[in-house]
Amino acid sequence: MLDFLWIIRISSINHVNNKDSLSKIHMQLININTNTNTNTNTIMKLIPFLSILPTSFAFVQNNPVGFRLSKRASSVQASIEAILFDCDGVLADTERDGHRPAFNRAFKNNGIDEEWGVERYGKLLEVGGGKERMTAHWNEVGWPDAIPEEGRAEKVKGLHLEKTDIFMDLIDEGSIPLRPGVLRIVDDAIESGIKLACCSTSNEKAVSNLIKTLMGRERAAKFQVFAGDMVKAKKPAPDVYNMAVDAMNLDKSRCVIVEDTHIGVGAATAADISCIVTVSSYSAGEDFTGAAMVVDELGDDPETGVTLETLSGLLKQAV
Repeated sequence: MLDFLWIIRISSINHVNNKDSLSKIHMQLININTNTNTNTNTIMKLIPFLSILPTSFAFVQNNPVGFRLSKRASSVQASIEAILFDCDGVLADTERDGHRPAFNRAFKNNGIDEEWGVERYGKLLEVGGGKERMTAHWNEVGWPDAIPEEGRAEKVKGLHLEKTDIFMDLIDEGSIPLRPGVLRIVDDAIESGIKLACCSTSNEKAVSNLIKTLMGRERAAKFQVFAGDMVKAKKPAPDVYNMAVDAMNLDKSRCVIVEDTHIGVGAATAADISCIVTVSSYSAGEDFTGAAMVVDELGDDPETGVTLETLSGLLKQAV
């Protein structure tokens, strides 16, 4: 009696030039002439061949015996050691509705006649780091009278600290939700023993509070946080990711970075770590050259969204 073994290759290609994701599914069908008693052996012989391909596979047989690659081939496939998330725009879309109004409120509290609109703030995001962002803005348009040249750096630092406190109040109020799919990926990673880190240019206190408030204390305890103030150079320099790798004793070829901007992709590329982009409200239309994959979001539905298997296929050693 002859059985047919179908090997289905699924590859998702996402294009976000117009913010719309298009998926193309390619099926590679292999008809193998085997008998029922040798199906498993035949499949096992195929696994080394399949494991070098950077996409997900499922096996479907026309007999009652089911078989999935993820059950049997995981030991020979590249495995993820750690997922390194950016914070703003990745865990939550915080920039437009969190940091921007927090900056504006801090300006008002300090008698500074300044209000960053949505479009202006989007432009300022090309500069990494809040203190650096304020400095770049006022270097361009002129410094307000409320910030004299003497002691300017300290005043900017104080404004940033106040902005951070206001931002954390917004997080505590529940005004900013997690992005779709973040909690699902985090839970799957924890269940699978995958290490988690958040590597951000934002203030460490703000990042830690966001994770704890939006994910809960138990999940937050699984994260290590590396913030911009901990390193000499902020993104697109790779410093914060290199710090995470060194501190957590990670193998770069087994790590995946989740970013949302071309600046973040630049940092990931400079660190030589594979990167997936989840496009945020401010980053649509940016050039994400260097990213291994670009998607609109991680997605709450594991059937259509990004999974650990998807991320595994992006690892440097799996490509």
